[in-house]
Amino acid sequence: MTNAKLATDPVADHEIRRSERWDRRGFVKGLGAMAGSAALLGFDPRLAAAEPPPETTDLRLGLNPVTCDAPQYVAEELLHAEGFANVRFIKWPADTQHWPPADLLSGEVDITVAFIPTDIINIDAGAPVVILAGSHIGCVQVVASDHVKSTRDLKGKTVAINTDTQNFIAMFAAYVGLNPQKDINWVPRRAEDWIRLLSEGSIDAFMSGPPITLEVREKRMGHALVNTTTDKPWSNYLCCLVTSTKEFVRKHPVATKRALRAIMKATDLCALEPKRVARLVADKGLAPYDYTLQTLQEIPYGMWRELDPNDSLRFYALRMYELGMIKSSPQRIITEGTDWRFLNELKRELKA
Repeated sequence: MTNAKLATDPVADHEIRRSERWDRRGFVKGLGAMAGSAALLGFDPRLAAAEPPPETTDLRLGLNPVTCDAPQYVAEELLHAEGFANVRFIKWPADTQHWPPADLLSGEVDITVAFIPTDIINIDAGAPVVILAGSHIGCVQVVASDHVKSTRDLKGKTVAINTDTQNFIAMFAAYVGLNPQKDINWVPRRAEDWIRLLSEGSIDAFMSGPPITLEVREKRMGHALVNTTTDKPWSNYLCCLVTSTKEFVRKHPVATKRALRAIMKATDLCALEPKRVARLVADKGLAPYDYTLQTLQEIPYGMWRELDPNDSLRFYALRMYELGMIKSSPQRIITEGTDWRFLNELKRELKA
């Protein structure tokens, strides 16, 4: 992954840093002000104060280079306010070799954000993952070289993949009438090599999220065949979900609700204060400021209240069932792999 410049003009760069940089104290103060404002976040902090403390004060969250997962990266102070004294971020690939939700199943992480098809495959296989809420829509794109004009043109082409991306691309291809198993040449490659391979002509397409897709756009290296932020029907459904394990939820129901509340508040914060969130992400060294800001401005984070995650699970599970990726019906996926108690309680706490 290539680090982007913060600004082309050094003076402008200095002004951006001076005007938008929050130190730790300033960020905590800002979070506290927002958390106490029902008009902004819709949560009444007195309700949280009246609840019992979490069963554990330790919480581990996943951390990876995908910038659309920003809500969990900036939720640390909100989690402290919820009673978690020790919040640890398990970073991929330094601390774990497992991508969500495998990091949950390995016992390395307690709660994380995961791709919806990967969650569905794990639920279908009987893995004890449990989906708690929707996170956001529209974070992934299929990027192709200029000679691939449409998704149908992927027939006979070479597409770089890992497990997560193959499932998504197969659904996109099947939607336009292709047979993903026969019509596409799938080649497993490391994600960090995809841009180079596309520029060399070794592959014709790949699927990714920010910041890789933003780097491709900036360098004018191909174009988006499918953009789930804007292209229907994909833009109508959640692509990423807040996920935990059945054991953690069973042992720590209060902690689960408190952790989820902090993450959903952070999701609102991404929608309301993208510049400040982008600065915090950049200052933590997680991703470049400009790419993170662009991600936050393009993805509609506030949609978690309005979209029913059951609808998204039904939509994707049906596509996957039709392609033979899973054996379970969409309803079984929902019954076996979701727990909406905490999300429903949080929605009832909303004043707006």
